[in-house]
Amino acid sequence: MAPLLMAQSGAKPVLVPDVSQRNIEIVYSFTGAELLLFGAILYPGGRLPKGEAPTDIVVVVKGPTQSILVREKEKVAGIWVNAARLRYRSAPSFYAVASSRPIERIVDERTRAIYELGLGSLQLSPASSATSDVERRFQAGLVDLKRRAGLYVEAPGAVEITDGVLYRGRVSIPARVPVGRFTAETFLIRDGRVLAAAVRDIDIRKSGFERFVARAADRSSVLYGLVAVALSVALGWIAGQVARRRA
Repeated sequence: MAPLLMAQSGAKPVLVPDVSQRNIEIVYSFTGAELLLFGAILYPGGRLPKGEAPTDIVVVVKGPTQSILVREKEKVAGIWVNAARLRYRSAPSFYAVASSRPIERIVDERTRAIYELGLGSLQLSPASSATSDVERRFQAGLVDLKRRAGLYVEAPGAVEITDGVLYRGRVSIPARVPVGRFTAETFLIRDGRVLAAAVRDIDIRKSGFERFVARAADRSSVLYGLVAVALSVALGWIAGQVARRRA
């Protein structure tokens, strides 16, 4: 029995996470959504160990990566023009982190960098070489732009843990969210160490007429452009005829 008891005492807890919506459809009336992330912490023996430090939960929701070109504006002769620029090969199109406490109080800087916990710990990949100061400046600019658009979010204290076993948190999905395969990764942390992690997938896609337009633009870009121009000319001509008749 001794080896069994020792193995049980050294076993780690297991996360059982889930999300309120596995599929989010974007239609013409889509104004955003609220994603509920919840789950349970399964401890060895089926009960919360006594005398141990409390655990924390961090949930990271990421969108598909994309290539992004960041331009820096500079004022020349009183006019703002594009100056330096830096391209990132793979930056998350959406990033939201919700935690039971501020990230800085849960894990150290090294652990934050390993698991990319927090906006300041994102590991972006510049396509061209640049000095560390330039990279930090452009990364701060990119994060600021995404944050103002509602696509990069930090929500400390947004995760609630009940009786040390059940947890839940909410992440807002903006109306301008990109489509694709998203991941919701949950981390269980105690004493600055990640004890367990689990991932759930979320699909965000366009539906109805919006999906048809998006597919047409992607598969037949030339035809789509010609049709769009023709429709614009036709609608302009119709508007002109209506205005003349009313005059």
